[in-house]
Amino acid sequence: MSQPTHNLTKHWQALDAAHHVHPFSDTAALNKEGVRVITRAQGVYLWDSEGKKIIDGMAGLWCVQVGYGNKELAEAGCEALKTLPYYNHFFKTTNPYTAELAAKLASLLPSGHEHVLFANSGSEANDSALKLIRYYWNLKKKPEKKIHLSREYAYHGVTMAAASLSGLTPMHPQWDLPLPGFEKVPTPYWFGAKAAGYGDIGEDEFGLLIAGRLEEKILEIGADKVASFSAEPVHGAGGVIFPPSTYWKEVQRICAKYDVLLHLDEVITGFGRTGEWFGAVTYGIAPDITTMAKGLSSGYQPISAISLGTRMAQTILHANEELVHGYTYSGHPVASAVALKNLEVIERLSLVHRVRNEIGPYLQRRLHETFDDHPIVGQVRGIGLLAAIELVPDRKERRFFADTGNVGAHCRNYCFNSGLISRAIRDTMVLSPPLIVSESEVEEIIAKLKSAIDNTARDFGKLR
Repeated sequence: MSQPTHNLTKHWQALDAAHHVHPFSDTAALNKEGVRVITRAQGVYLWDSEGKKIIDGMAGLWCVQVGYGNKELAEAGCEALKTLPYYNHFFKTTNPYTAELAAKLASLLPSGHEHVLFANSGSEANDSALKLIRYYWNLKKKPEKKIHLSREYAYHGVTMAAASLSGLTPMHPQWDLPLPGFEKVPTPYWFGAKAAGYGDIGEDEFGLLIAGRLEEKILEIGADKVASFSAEPVHGAGGVIFPPSTYWKEVQRICAKYDVLLHLDEVITGFGRTGEWFGAVTYGIAPDITTMAKGLSSGYQPISAISLGTRMAQTILHANEELVHGYTYSGHPVASAVALKNLEVIERLSLVHRVRNEIGPYLQRRLHETFDDHPIVGQVRGIGLLAAIELVPDRKERRFFADTGNVGAHCRNYCFNSGLISRAIRDTMVLSPPLIVSESEVEEIIAKLKSAIDNTARDFGKLR
């Protein structure tokens, strides 16, 4: 390493420590340690300021579908910046990029979702969805329907409302959350069922049982007071938890029975991640309202969207009054141009088909071949390019480590030190690589992850 490069790293670290407050970080500890400075990226790889090459097994934050350094997306953004760098949609105006993007999304979304609002992040999209749900019930002359149900382990964002909707309880105490009007129900986490006291129950039976908990909660509160049920098709930041095959059909039956709107959070699962354009298709879900972000632009620009299903659209769009909602950057022309090009690239390269039929099955098969018999792996689960490897001390009993999160963090550090980005959620190692990842790159990811898990097992006395 050259001395000038090292000096630049120290310079950037000092500036960052002096002025930059990081998300989800212990600022004092991070500043003492010194941040890693990422300086460039290409394909599925990142490079830091010291020249170290890192393979990104997480596609940034579950979002870089087409990989880094795509020139078409960069050129689309550059052209929009030169042509129309900004204008808003408040004064009876639109722009070509946003109009075309809305139409494109309508062609890809599940049936009935033909109307789209834009925001800038998944958190904003989910916050907006809750407002739209409340507005819908006000228009339907049912203003008492104000309670939003969501699941334990859910992650829906960090605004006051989205964080309240989230079921990751460590997010709440610092902010005096959740706000009133938010209630939780159990999630269909079958691997954790035994530890949670459900016994040695089968997956399909467990799916029905947990869906039944939703019905019990609706009846406990009163169906006349429950506005919506929000859920991800697959839990992302909550631990990459996949629903049993019985779960979603029963959930939809319950929501329909009690006239509860179904809000589907596709922020992580949208745009090819599960092998379909949306997780709704993968699991046969017909939502009333859908939120999306991340893969919409492959993370190249901040943009998110909310689509209205038929009954919500018919009510809200014919209210004959001003919709008093929107952001300065809603449908930003540059972000819209990049997102539009991103969807074009995903289609042209047949990336969704590739995830469903080629690289997705390859990743899942190789993960099972590598980890199914590992002494500290309790379960390998996944679909498409979304996967989880659950680390446990006792696979047969599905028992967790006592100090939850310690083993996962230990393994994650081994990954980072070897040049792999894999995320630890509690003691589960998760993967979500770019949709362009090759078989050889999958092998590199798995080899580095196996080394990290092997070293972790040795450190905790589970492997010699």
